[in-house]
Amino acid sequence: MFRIILAILILVPAIEITILIALGHFIGGWSTFALIIISGFLGAYFAKREGRKVLEYAKFEWSQGQLPTQHLLDGICIFIGGILLILPGFITDIFGFLLVLPYTRPIFKVMLLALIRKQIGKGGINIIKRR
Repeated sequence: MFRIILAILILVPAIEITILIALGHFIGGWSTFALIIISGFLGAYFAKREGRKVLEYAKFEWSQGQLPTQHLLDGICIFIGGILLILPGFITDIFGFLLVLPYTRPIFKVMLLALIRKQIGKGGINIIKRR
């Protein structure tokens, strides 16, 4: 797992810089800069909006005595997507928007749930039971 994270931390910024330079040559430096700023503001807006919706749905389910598991997964996806949207770059923005927008989020929720189940199965996550 550490190797994968290290590879991502090295490759993603290198690819982002390459894309930013290429796009800067193609449409101009100021236009590229403006796109980065606009995507950051739009991303923060969408992450905040979707986060509030999910929080309200989770509160409602909690008040009904239900465990809001799906909304917790939504919240994790929105949090990760929000972080990706704040980072400068277009690849991170694409994945950030995919994680934040409600139409594409279910794909990532399935992958996140599979990852959590795999970690629980391997003993990487411990669940503490109440008495």
